[in-house]
Amino acid sequence: MPNNRDLPKTSLALAVMSLLNERPMHPYEMKTLMAERGHGNVIKLKGASLYDTVERLQRLGFIETVETSREGRRPERTVYAITEEGRSELHNWLRDLLGNPVREYPAYAAALAFILGLPKAEAIQMLERRVGQLDAQLAASASILKSIATTGLPEIVVIEEQYLQTMRQAEAKFTRKIISRLEDGSLKWPTTPSDWPADLSAIHHGQQKEERTT
Repeated sequence: MPNNRDLPKTSLALAVMSLLNERPMHPYEMKTLMAERGHGNVIKLKGASLYDTVERLQRLGFIETVETSREGRRPERTVYAITEEGRSELHNWLRDLLGNPVREYPAYAAALAFILGLPKAEAIQMLERRVGQLDAQLAASASILKSIATTGLPEIVVIEEQYLQTMRQAEAKFTRKIISRLEDGSLKWPTTPSDWPADLSAIHHGQQKEERTT
């Protein structure tokens, strides 16, 4: 019987198990469906990684082979299905992901933590560039969501894109505010190393302690 400690907790494994929870299919069909459904916005889709994930899930007993076929000179295709153990594990995994926030480490937050590594003028320039790219992404996503709305598909099938759009809007608004405050001087920028922040370990230690108790 599979052990949940062995389950590869990756977004790609989640996608594979979720697709097979719909119906049995072969990896190429999974890849095609993920692309058609826009899963590339939330999952890194690579052919080799997909096959590696399928192989591992099968080895662990979460999915199983139900059919192997070959058409003419085409490569052999193996159809997989989720097992009962895999379905149970998928449901538990989804409950955990939806119900429990996890600490993530976004690259933008890391860059902001070390923004003083650039001159102020250049930092503002880069932030303005970011806002421009976010605005382009917002426009593209809005167009896609509008097109999908005309198809009659249930709104729930694009809920992840709505989430991403909301995050983009919040990031663009936050970044514009940072730019404005840097330009008007209300957000102070140290001019010499002696002006740089003091040790903040006590503050962060208190924050981590509070998180552990909640």
